[in-house]
Amino acid sequence: MERIGDLSVALRHARSESERLKRRGGTLPKATKSAAPFVPNTRDLGRLHDAAASCRGCDLYARATQVVFGEGPKRATVVLVGEQPGDVEDVRGRPFVGPAGAVLDRVLEAAGLERDDVYLTNAVKHFSFEERGKRRIHKKPRTSEMRACRPWIEAELRAIKPACVVCMGSTAAQSLLGPDVRVMQARGKVLKDTTWAPAVVVTVHPSAVLRADDGEELFKMLVNDLKIAKKASRKRS
Repeated sequence: MERIGDLSVALRHARSESERLKRRGGTLPKATKSAAPFVPNTRDLGRLHDAAASCRGCDLYARATQVVFGEGPKRATVVLVGEQPGDVEDVRGRPFVGPAGAVLDRVLEAAGLERDDVYLTNAVKHFSFEERGKRRIHKKPRTSEMRACRPWIEAELRAIKPACVVCMGSTAAQSLLGPDVRVMQARGKVLKDTTWAPAVVVTVHPSAVLRADDGEELFKMLVNDLKIAKKASRKRS
């Protein structure tokens, strides 16, 4: 057990270090923001959904209309992870109900998957945007925001225990697999026995189909990658 005298010395040292940094124009490290304090210790998706509404783990909540949590069956064998809610999702409070969601519905049908059978979520749960006139334009989440929100996706995956996780786009892939992942290099294959699931598949985000000149090619890539995910999930189910 530490003695009172030892604690006094430690406190004096901490104050001295703080004063030294200030004299040099430096600052003490800021506390890392995280959703972790807001995530309940449960595998009940309903409780997780309700708790997410109160999350203040990063600053995105302040401007967003509401949190957009994942949705789908707890027994889903495939979990699709996107980047973040878009403008429509932010207003309606559901994932993938905007233009990218319409593309995803077409992809799921072509891949032989039912939307009601998969779990849909995002790496970041609040809408990140910049205003241009009356429009709210998508803004890629910062790395710190991805990191802060990761406890939510971790909790979802613990609750569901899917056979396969599909990371759609760079934000989802880098949030779950690390900053060095490149979508076009990693896609089209199964990453086995990861932290998150027995199988992980990386692919492009449905919104890329809308933006790109070669949208039809990207659409075909998405369909092919989801067929790979479907096959991988059956091997483990």
